[in-house]
Amino acid sequence: MKRPLAYITAGWLGGDSENAEQAARYCRAVYEAGFSPICPTLYLPLFLNDAVPEEHKSGIDMSRDLLRRSHVLVVCGHTMTEAMKNDIAVAQRLGITATTLEGILTVKGQGRR
Repeated sequence: MKRPLAYITAGWLGGDSENAEQAARYCRAVYEAGFSPICPTLYLPLFLNDAVPEEHKSGIDMSRDLLRRSHVLVVCGHTMTEAMKNDIAVAQRLGITATTLEGILTVKGQGRR
């Protein structure tokens, strides 16, 4: 079964390892809901240095390209950052559905307790 691509965005406020752990949990939940999660936060820090302006811009460009290829934007967490607002605006401009993680899980019948 081909899984639709789901771009994961969240308010990444912790350190790299904390962000990676949280991102992995979000990705697992989205995967279990039947999607193929895409989460640049999990892998871009492995080879890009965000403190180098050119690499920071490259990371933004690569993330935007991945968002463009996605079928849905999944907004995770309870904190809204400027980066998340930008992801939502890009998705809206491109006609990509944006929803919350809770929305995905409820639709798939996994959010009910």
